[in-house]
Amino acid sequence: MKPKLLQIIKHRDQELKNGQIFKDVIAGIIVAIIALPLSIALAISSGVAPEKGLITAIIAGFFISFLGGSRVQIGGPTAAFVVIIFGIIQKHGLDGLIMATIMAGILLVIFGICKFGSLIKYIPYPITVGFTTGIAITLFTTQVKDFLGLQIDKVPSEFLPKWASYFAHLNTINYMAFLLGAIALIIMIVWPKINKMIPGSLVALIVITLAAYLFKLNVPTIGSTFGEISSKISGITVPKVDLETVIKLIKPAFTIAILASIESLLSAVVADGMIGKKHNSNMELIGQGVANIASGLFGGIPATGAIARTAANVKNGGRTPIAGITHAVTLFLIMIIFMPLAKYIPLTVLAAILMIVSYNMSELKVFKAMLKGPKSDVIILITTCLLTVIFDLVVAIEIGMVIAMFLFMRRMANNLEVNMMDSDECAEFTELNGIDTSNIGKGIVVYEIEGALFFGAVDTFMDAIKKIDSESSVLILRMRHVSMLDATGYKVLKNIEEKCNKDNIKLVMSGVNDQPYKVMKNMGMVKRLGKERFNRKFKDAVILSNRLISE
Repeated sequence: MKPKLLQIIKHRDQELKNGQIFKDVIAGIIVAIIALPLSIALAISSGVAPEKGLITAIIAGFFISFLGGSRVQIGGPTAAFVVIIFGIIQKHGLDGLIMATIMAGILLVIFGICKFGSLIKYIPYPITVGFTTGIAITLFTTQVKDFLGLQIDKVPSEFLPKWASYFAHLNTINYMAFLLGAIALIIMIVWPKINKMIPGSLVALIVITLAAYLFKLNVPTIGSTFGEISSKISGITVPKVDLETVIKLIKPAFTIAILASIESLLSAVVADGMIGKKHNSNMELIGQGVANIASGLFGGIPATGAIARTAANVKNGGRTPIAGITHAVTLFLIMIIFMPLAKYIPLTVLAAILMIVSYNMSELKVFKAMLKGPKSDVIILITTCLLTVIFDLVVAIEIGMVIAMFLFMRRMANNLEVNMMDSDECAEFTELNGIDTSNIGKGIVVYEIEGALFFGAVDTFMDAIKKIDSESSVLILRMRHVSMLDATGYKVLKNIEEKCNKDNIKLVMSGVNDQPYKVMKNMGMVKRLGKERFNRKFKDAVILSNRLISE
């Protein structure tokens, strides 16, 4: 449980040689330029002052790189948090948001200490794509007001009422703001074809801001909406909240922690594939936790690993956490020197930037491709997406996971097969050469079981076993393809054992794997039947059965 930076320094990895540090510094500066407009735009969309986004990128970004478990992770505010933050501020105010961020950080540290990092692999891919697309749709929706320059005093937080409010106020559209926003979109779409080193979002920000300032265009700006912007990071402050508020903040804090865990670890996995290295998921959670605690104490908002910024770091040569630290330091210097100029930025250009972000994070191509997949995955995908849009992320993940588990159990139950074998089938097995199989189908009944014998599949098993002929002398259960047995499955086996005792039928087990055998041994079946009734090979089970008939 050591931060990746300390591991690299301790082992003097190759990443610290051959000019890599210089490459990391350059990559960090480039990523900072990319993060600058995003951090401001995300803060405004979340309902907080513009400088809060930069404070988060600086403070949280530093600690995520310094203490995290990934070599190249870039942390800061992300689009996934916008709706959550906005909702918390509406209900609990800024102090409530800061407290929720700190509480989420504490939860993340606990997740890491308890080694929950590996649990990310148990979240089905359709759920991840579903809520990511849902968040993207919601984020896009929140930008419509500023993009069109609509005059709405208070925009509803819910998805459907929000769109109803937009349509009701279409007569207040600011056509100049809409024009500038459209030009910003065109710049961001076209610019990467001209130059890939300088981010299109920065070019759009500068061009549109200069145009609005020089021609004195009548469009809402950061300054006209928020007034003067601070270029300082205040000292550590603990928000004043009572116990009742803290209890109310448990759910939103848990939401932030879950989302930060998922997004940061997904980002780290993507980065691993790009650099051919492996991150430490539990240390990454601890680093994310400390980063959110620090962000909250300095008045910032929730943060996590940002996939787009992390990918940009890798593509520009970043290979160690030094790049992430440089990114934070560069943003700090920019904030001190240039932050007062941010008041001239039109809100429409920030809305356009986030519309591009929402499109890039929506994974629409993946979403469309998955609609052609298995019906169970399509159900999970659509349900998670709709619940994220209409309700919130926690409800979406909870219900999505429940549906996924039920569909998985149904699939596993349907895969269970129980077949009765006759003497002709048994004779085909080479392992029975020279063995008398004439009693099979007469005095000996053989059932072969394939699949997991768990609570979801017991009905299938019971339906087949009910056909046991009470006139038989021996029942062989061939279990070589049963990989798992739970308590409910054991209860069915015990019922079969009791039925055999009642009908004076000898029960013999064949090919029992380690896990089912351990369950049967611990729960007393091996002792009751005797170890000689448990045979690794089917051949031995048939020999034993013939002997039991003759006794």
